[in-house]
Amino acid sequence: MENNRLRELINTDKPSIGIRLEGQWPTMVEIIGATGLFDYVEILAEYAPYSLFSLDNIGRAIQLFPHMSGMIKIQQESRTHLASRATSSGIQNVLFSDIRTVEEAQDCVKAVRAETPATKGLHGARHGRDVGVFLEAGSPAFVQALEDTVIAFMIEKKQAVENLEDILSVEGVDMVQFGPGDYSMSMGLLKNDPAIAEVQKQTIKTALKLGLAPRVEIDHPQEAEEYLEMGVKHFSLGTDVTIIYHWCKENGVCLKDMMKSG
Repeated sequence: MENNRLRELINTDKPSIGIRLEGQWPTMVEIIGATGLFDYVEILAEYAPYSLFSLDNIGRAIQLFPHMSGMIKIQQESRTHLASRATSSGIQNVLFSDIRTVEEAQDCVKAVRAETPATKGLHGARHGRDVGVFLEAGSPAFVQALEDTVIAFMIEKKQAVENLEDILSVEGVDMVQFGPGDYSMSMGLLKNDPAIAEVQKQTIKTALKLGLAPRVEIDHPQEAEEYLEMGVKHFSLGTDVTIIYHWCKENGVCLKDMMKSG
């Protein structure tokens, strides 16, 4: 079974940096891994097309870099199926979106854990890349690898914020991410409404109080300063599609202006 870098960092209370990918080209994972700077790559399966073959290939790419693990963000309707297939592919950690209730949070934890009397999950002795297809299926190492999966929750719905402390008290949750876009929609507010920032701060404070790891998504390192002051140690820096968009826009405008003045 492969080493889970993000789990190691969470367990030792050390900081982590991730990066988000909507694209499914495994070579992008290799490029990120080659920098030696990122602790995990998050695959945004909630947003972009993917196949089970692409998840296997992404798992292979992640495996090339011992300093890096993987995470997948999945939506509510495919939770149990995709959590199993992603971890089977070697994408070791799972971010669950659209959590609203304690019961849903508990179901997400079950979707990751092995089905044993002690762990009470839903995973049987499956075949997959993570177990050498069949060599370690159902072994103690397999059960432990699922126990080591970092389980992260998106707090992004009105109902989730109303049930925040109870949801974050569910046994098995490790990491918390506030989602301002979905939350503002569920409240009928604009994304830049000052009330949204206050709810994010409260989510972070609650997570820290309960001994969980709050994570913040940022586009530039400078954005981390206020969160570092709050005690946040985990950041996701950028998304492939936004990085490409901003690079194209900034440099495209620059070149066009140069051509006009030439």
